[in-house]
Amino acid sequence: MKVNGEIVSIQENCSLGEYLKKHGFQTGRIAVERNGEIVPKAQYETCMLSDADTLEIVHFVGGG
Repeated sequence: MKVNGEIVSIQENCSLGEYLKKHGFQTGRIAVERNGEIVPKAQYETCMLSDADTLEIVHFVGGG
């Protein structure tokens, strides 16, 4: 699987929500694109990942 331009390996099938938690992402402050489509936060737990997927994970940053 490719995440933010880097090749990563997933050992077993897992949901997007599980992957994000395992890798320390705070889901309240990110947006995720999977294979060119935005994944709604409500679907993180049901969206199953595979090695063929490409993810782009964007962090929201506050500032002024």
